[in-house]
Amino acid sequence: MRLGSEAAGPGAVRHPVFARYYARVGAGADARLGFAGVRGRLLAGLTGRVIEVGAGNGLNFARYPAAVARVVAVEPEPLLGRLAREAARRAPVPVDVVPGTAEALPARSGTFDAVVLSLVLCSVRDVARALEEARRVLRPGGQVRFFEHGRGGGRAMRLTQRALDRTVWPALAGGCHLGRDPVAALRCAGFELGPYRRLLLPEGGPRLLASYCVLGTAWRPDGEPGTR
Repeated sequence: MRLGSEAAGPGAVRHPVFARYYARVGAGADARLGFAGVRGRLLAGLTGRVIEVGAGNGLNFARYPAAVARVVAVEPEPLLGRLAREAARRAPVPVDVVPGTAEALPARSGTFDAVVLSLVLCSVRDVARALEEARRVLRPGGQVRFFEHGRGGGRAMRLTQRALDRTVWPALAGGCHLGRDPVAALRCAGFELGPYRRLLLPEGGPRLLASYCVLGTAWRPDGEPGTR
């Protein structure tokens, strides 16, 4: 929900109003809407070097397992980046928060064991380019852990999502889009899809525009040659 399209200089994305709102309600919403438990499942079992794309204010950091050697957390929005650096100081594993965008990750090719995508593909300007970058920085056989929201519900809900995406929603929600399909995008980008499950959040609650979520794993093919 954070890597929007209104860039202010290289690697910068400015959504100051939305960033303040997101920082104020994020932790409480995690607890009330059930996102906190999903974040724990998203990160469980990770090891080695991890790059998190669109870290926001660092809500994932406290849940990284001890077997993770280091996290590089990319966040282009200045306010959220500052809050993420504060959260990094409290994290149980080393976390480096750096500016950058999903479409141009500040990392060498093939240097990470895992990429974490957590509620970010909805708001990147170019999903295909962002996933190309994710493949580039992963080692062959490296994994993508993803927790995303997107298109869902019946015909009326999908039409509503599409109409809002074309009009006011991205401007109001920091570049977020409601009707993207993260699983199809990962498949089109050449990742091997592993297990994934569809989620409705909040569990047992009302069906909201962004309730239709997916949690899962994908891999960069093991035999794929390295990229520059």
